[in-house]
Amino acid sequence: MRAIRIQTADFDPGAECSALAAGRPGIGAVVAFTGLVRGDDGLSALTLEHYPGMSEREIARHVEEAETRWPLQGVAVIHRVGSLVPGERIVLVAVASAHRRAAFEAAEFLMDYLKTRAPLWKQERRGAKTEWIEASDADEDAAIRWRRA
Repeated sequence: MRAIRIQTADFDPGAECSALAAGRPGIGAVVAFTGLVRGDDGLSALTLEHYPGMSEREIARHVEEAETRWPLQGVAVIHRVGSLVPGERIVLVAVASAHRRAAFEAAEFLMDYLKTRAPLWKQERRGAKTEWIEASDADEDAAIRWRRA
């Protein structure tokens, strides 16, 4: 099973993980990461934009890469767009595999990709000031380890 969605609506991480594993007894691990909008440093809103169709295709391409690197039995990637406030869910990466190590590594690989390379653009609002943001140096450093020679 593979689900890739970009949406404005909230999602239920538990329901998504249950759907990923439902009726599939060979799955021994489901690893899920749910990202929330942080409200640090006076952040009042985060606005995300994307190119419909292109963003989903690019995310699917990276899911396919994860499926070649690890023995996965299911992947769900949900990313919200639009204006979100601190505390709201922004992203879910859920990965199912027979074994935990593959699920953990694949989920981390996909999340590192989403933070650094996915065609999603983020704008932070702090009071009256808005600013487009890019991946942090720490996010870039985390993603480097996944690059193939």
